[in-house]
Amino acid sequence: MLSVSPYLKHFDPTSAQIEGAVWIERRLSQLRGCFADPKAYDTALEHDDPLVYSVSSFEPATNNGDLHIGLGKIMPGRVGSEYFLTRGHLHAWREASEIYIGLSGEGLMLLETEGGEARSIPLTANSIVYVPGHTAHRTVNVGSSPLTYLGVYPAQAGHDYAAIANNNFRQVVIELGGQAVVMNRQAWLESHPAR
Repeated sequence: MLSVSPYLKHFDPTSAQIEGAVWIERRLSQLRGCFADPKAYDTALEHDDPLVYSVSSFEPATNNGDLHIGLGKIMPGRVGSEYFLTRGHLHAWREASEIYIGLSGEGLMLLETEGGEARSIPLTANSIVYVPGHTAHRTVNVGSSPLTYLGVYPAQAGHDYAAIANNNFRQVVIELGGQAVVMNRQAWLESHPAR
């Protein structure tokens, strides 16, 4: 008979922690290069080094066919006019897809194929976003409360952060007139030449 304990975990959607799971925090100082406006980033960091997001990971097994789960929480906030976000990544095993399930808050998923097609999809409570293979993904909190979500992905997926760090995403999400607006990164940078 199978033991239940390795296969049953409880999670707290408010703290975004899974019992007994690996938990990581990402503070603003760890996200250099993720935000479009380096001057606004440096200014924000001079004042504080806030927690931007955390992820609790449940990885029960690593065989082909096994699944891993990440419980994420992104705090509300902005760097300049750009909303708080995750580093974003491709999967090391490019074919790996992922499912995101929104638990609370208001967010957007930025998706970008390796061929350069970019789109944004809402991620809110009770919504599901499918991330196909060969697609970079980043989560952005556009609300005034924490954004929490579950990610379910193949155990062999892995994370490739370097590919995104070199080129970043083609889209940025900024606050404009009290609304979240998705813009082309290059167009936004050209409209802010002093930065």
